[in-house]
Amino acid sequence: MLQLRLIVPADLRGQVLDRLDACVGVAHVAVLPGGAVRPPGDLVLCDVAREAADELLGELRALGLAERGAIVMDEAGLTISRTAEEAEERAPGEGVDALVWEEVSGIVHEESTLSWVFLALLTVATMLAACGAVLDSAILVVGAMAVGPEFGPLAGLCVAVVQRRARPAARSLLALVVGFTVAMVLTVGFALLMDALGLFSDAKFAAARPNTSFIWQPDAMSFVVAFLAGVAGLLSLTSAKASALVGVAISVTTVPAAANAAVAVAYGEYAQGWGSAVQLALNLGGIVLAGLLTLLAQQGAWRFARRR
Repeated sequence: MLQLRLIVPADLRGQVLDRLDACVGVAHVAVLPGGAVRPPGDLVLCDVAREAADELLGELRALGLAERGAIVMDEAGLTISRTAEEAEERAPGEGVDALVWEEVSGIVHEESTLSWVFLALLTVATMLAACGAVLDSAILVVGAMAVGPEFGPLAGLCVAVVQRRARPAARSLLALVVGFTVAMVLTVGFALLMDALGLFSDAKFAAARPNTSFIWQPDAMSFVVAFLAGVAGLLSLTSAKASALVGVAISVTTVPAAANAAVAVAYGEYAQGWGSAVQLALNLGGIVLAGLLTLLAQQGAWRFARRR
């Protein structure tokens, strides 16, 4: 169940309560007249089954509640109530399959915004991956994959394209382009500094690296893995199973490919640089394509389930 907290202007109270009464997935409606101060209005609380939430939120938005009042949604947590069980039974479909677009958009908005924290995490992850590439350490490469925050903008781009929203799509693209550009440029400087300190060397980088050579040797499996990771990542977001994102983070070599390309530029190893760039493009493209197809499939399946 999800919990809704609504601030409702007095003149909208009747319409909002009618919508809540008409929604089969709503339970535990409570009204505190005049309970809200800023903005002024009534405080309305209710629980709603996840599978009924998206349609209800759309109806509340259509009433102008987002502009004149407020809509706050949270996970209800443990709910012990026969009324709630009946509401979930009456709601169409299964909660785990439900698409709540407002929730998904809210999750990816913060993760897909270009910020200092995003730049710092992506840069640190790229530098860590550079260390793993030069030292041929798979452990460091995996660690860099887990630290990298690039899946947020990729998911944000997919959601924005499916919803046909240009501004969020541009924000996600900006985060990706600027983020990877800054991270790679700084990693070139980092590699040169490490070389000057005697910690990196062209000989190490150019030598056979059996544990990390896959980073700059892309093949068909690179795209397949990225595609599958994209499917898993979008499913984890739409079903609120964030733990699955850990698996996505350590399965796609976007950050290691960017790092290897940066070190290759620093040492003039352009063959490795080109291979790494292709690997990066394959991974980014695979994730985006998978994300778009996953969201479209979920959207179609959910509409079909609601019609039934």
